[in-house]
Amino acid sequence: MVSIALDSLGAFYGRRLTVSDISTPAFAGGDVVAVIGPNAAGKSTLFKRMAGLLRGPGSVAVTGTDKGKRAISYMPQDTSANAVLTVYESILLARKQGGGWSVEDADLKLIDAVMSAIDITAIAFRNLGELSGGQRQLVSIAQALVREPDILLMDEPTSALDLHRQMEVLSFMRSVARARGMIVFIAIHDLNQAMRFADHTMVIEDGRLRGVGPTADVITTTLLRDVYRIDARIEPCSRGFAQVIVDGVSPKPSGAGPIVPILAEAELTPALAAQ
Repeated sequence: MVSIALDSLGAFYGRRLTVSDISTPAFAGGDVVAVIGPNAAGKSTLFKRMAGLLRGPGSVAVTGTDKGKRAISYMPQDTSANAVLTVYESILLARKQGGGWSVEDADLKLIDAVMSAIDITAIAFRNLGELSGGQRQLVSIAQALVREPDILLMDEPTSALDLHRQMEVLSFMRSVARARGMIVFIAIHDLNQAMRFADHTMVIEDGRLRGVGPTADVITTTLLRDVYRIDARIEPCSRGFAQVIVDGVSPKPSGAGPIVPILAEAELTPALAAQ
């Protein structure tokens, strides 16, 4: 079974060390790991370092696979692609990337199965440039899955999807992780979805690891107050998982600058008209 652990991992952008000293226990095949944290915390940078796209100190220890560099696949947040290609062509190219260009029946069957599973068969022969942001995001997920990685890094894979599709995709990815023995890392902002779908959670703030472990142990009211600056409760749902209930916004720490006041609805229209 595949496993991955990070040891004192860091990442450079130019000469600046923007992520540093990230160490984790080993995650095993079948695990879904949520990576959470404020905007610009370093989540995307961490993924790029894990995928070998950035240099830096520390190590990524991967065991239980013979795929070498192909064991890890990175799905970036930016889903831009060659607009001239059709959806099917782009997924086929992703499938053959890093290997021979001979197309086998097994390749076509896998592509058809993945497209069917995430419900994009109907747009198979549309050009990528014609698609909505959500559709392009689904195509990117298909491109990642047909590479058959052992470890998949997904940078905000549901940000352009409606709520129904978000739930479908996250449920599907959890099922795929279990069925294939794959480790799936998902950078995500929705903490309730993290609590519902992730086995483990990593918290990144200012390029450093603030917490790692079972999701229920990591996402706590203390974390919400200290990292997200919100006053919140964590309450159980009827289906066995918990949810975050936000009561308000905590004051920023001293020196963090003023908080922009939120206008009441009655004040909003005159304020906009004055712009």
